[in-house]
Amino acid sequence: MQAAPPQPLLSLAQRAAEISRKARAANTLRAYASDWADFSSWCAGRSLPSLPAETETIILYLTECSSRIKASTLARRVATISQAHQSQGMESLTHRSAIRLFLRALRREKAEQGSFERRKRAILGHELRAMLLAIPPSILGIRDKALLLAGYLGAFRRSELVGLDVEDLEVVDFGLIVHLRRSKTDPEGHGEKKGIPKSTEEGVCPVRALLLWLNTAGIKHGPIFRPVTRSGQICAERLSDRAVARAVKRYAAAALLDPAQLAGHSLRSGLATAAALAGKSEWAIMQQTGHKSVTTVRRYIRDGNLFRDNAANDLI
Repeated sequence: MQAAPPQPLLSLAQRAAEISRKARAANTLRAYASDWADFSSWCAGRSLPSLPAETETIILYLTECSSRIKASTLARRVATISQAHQSQGMESLTHRSAIRLFLRALRREKAEQGSFERRKRAILGHELRAMLLAIPPSILGIRDKALLLAGYLGAFRRSELVGLDVEDLEVVDFGLIVHLRRSKTDPEGHGEKKGIPKSTEEGVCPVRALLLWLNTAGIKHGPIFRPVTRSGQICAERLSDRAVARAVKRYAAAALLDPAQLAGHSLRSGLATAAALAGKSEWAIMQQTGHKSVTTVRRYIRDGNLFRDNAANDLI
């Protein structure tokens, strides 16, 4: 019988496992957990083993999924199943050529069908104004106005927005400097700064909106954005990133926009698209959004430039 590892080594192993978990963003871990739950449930419903899974099982699963999810998600599902096998000391799926070839064929099929990723659309400036006008002057409304304005003009990812603490804000003459401790493109937590300028128009000033929320809520430290109960009580915990999407959809509907077309990401993509429409440079847009890839940010620039200097403008 193999002797149990000494306690110091056991503690080190537990610490190593904790560090490994932190190597992936929380949203990625949630996606992996959701993927594995879907696959294991699918297998259970057909009396097939999920661990270890036969190559034929995975191919049948991918075939069934291909009609309802996009190619990038199919690839992530395979990576999730592979990780589950490796974590149990089993063979990685990446060594199974049949799965690699089938996934490649699915990608090709989707491309030939002309399928493309339908992203939730961006919110433009005039639409955000309409949404702000629909916000009631309640404690929840004060929070949501700050949330929408900061999310839009700061071009934050949802996780970044709800992850902000009071200690991350620095008020300066021109607006706010936000010290972003960690982001999707900065997993090691080197940190970066983002500027949110003041507006001379009080109703759309993100700095005034944020400070009003903090003062009204009496928040001096810790999470900036927190849940508000129906009775108007402010909770101590941090707001979930899903609450950002709910706020966007709530005020989009109130402003007679289609909430089904919008999500939390519509704030971030809205800033990038509106900035491109206003003629801002790629560098300036990437500075605000935090994108590291020019290819990614150019998707928003193309959307913003569809009607700017359009060849069909003013021809009739």
